[in-house]
Amino acid sequence: MKKTLIVAAVAASFATAANAQSSVTLYGLIDAGFTYVNNEAASNVAKGSAAAFRLSSGNINGSRWGLRGTEDLGGGMKAIFTLESGFSMGDGSAGQGPAKTVANPNPSGREFGRQAFAGISTAQFGTVTLGRQYDSVVDYLAPMTATGSWGGTYFAHPFDNDNADNSFRVNNSVKYQSANYSGFTFGGLYGFSNQAGGFGNNRAYSAGAQYANGPFKIAAAYLQLQNPTTNAGGAVNDEAGAANTVSNLVQNPVQTQRTYGVGANYAIGPVTVGGAWTQSRFQFAVGDSTARFNNYEVNARYALTPALALGAAYTYTDVKGYTTGSNNNDHMKFHQFGLQTDYSLSKRTDIYAEGIVQLGKQGAEAQVYGTNANSVHGNQVVVTTGIRHRF
Repeated sequence: MKKTLIVAAVAASFATAANAQSSVTLYGLIDAGFTYVNNEAASNVAKGSAAAFRLSSGNINGSRWGLRGTEDLGGGMKAIFTLESGFSMGDGSAGQGPAKTVANPNPSGREFGRQAFAGISTAQFGTVTLGRQYDSVVDYLAPMTATGSWGGTYFAHPFDNDNADNSFRVNNSVKYQSANYSGFTFGGLYGFSNQAGGFGNNRAYSAGAQYANGPFKIAAAYLQLQNPTTNAGGAVNDEAGAANTVSNLVQNPVQTQRTYGVGANYAIGPVTVGGAWTQSRFQFAVGDSTARFNNYEVNARYALTPALALGAAYTYTDVKGYTTGSNNNDHMKFHQFGLQTDYSLSKRTDIYAEGIVQLGKQGAEAQVYGTNANSVHGNQVVVTTGIRHRF
């Protein structure tokens, strides 16, 4: 009897030790509130536009839930995975659906549309993962912008043309992220087309780096997509992606998208100031033409108290070579101003209010990213307030 108890106790000890080396975490974020948009195109009104009042989801961060796991393999090596699903608080529908096509006008959402990957991580050499993942612009450069840090969805640059608001993910991708070498980190990603006889038909690759030294951070990144709208099983097919949006607006498929930029920020006590420049070039398949978006942003955030923060950002976007409909002007400009206040009720729950104004110049039709339609009269104003809860 004693021997049996001893064996059971030893077995239980080994099982406890094994379990202690592995973990699975359930996590999530819920963001819901109210949004007012002053000027959206509407076919059911005489003047062609109307104001909109909405209960909205994901005003700052997309609502999501996920599972994150790790297993200690010994020698400083770990197996890791993340499965993350986005959803709408308004109707409970899944987020990050595939792009609409003629054959599939109402595509269903993905089970884990935000992220789905597994891989190996080491403290010395970094992490390699496989699956549906963020590109290097999102990982390294976006945190220098308002939309990629504290501002969220409505602070994105027009059409989210540089993907700083992660409006698309890269499927079929292998990704490397380095360890932290005295503040310097870097990485890269390659997304396969997965098509027989079409290696370059909807593939993606990116690279980026960031350096942090005390209150100062600087980052740079590059992203390239090839034929991103032509192969539904390829690297990029999210409906919200800028290549898909631009292709639909100008009725000309994007053959190549190249995005690159630099950004930096500096913390001075409770104030963090920053800036970023990005350029996105969309080369079209027909006509040998290219649309170029240059985005110049400055931003600042001030923590008045540990619970209360104020943020402001301004972006000037210069567009050349982009025309749509009856607009034959190939040089348009956008000015976007944003303000935000955020108050933490606890470590996991906060309330916020923000306002964004976008002005379209030289024939540009303004549309704050995240709204349902473009303006008709050259400008658009968004005012939103809501609550976020993390678990």
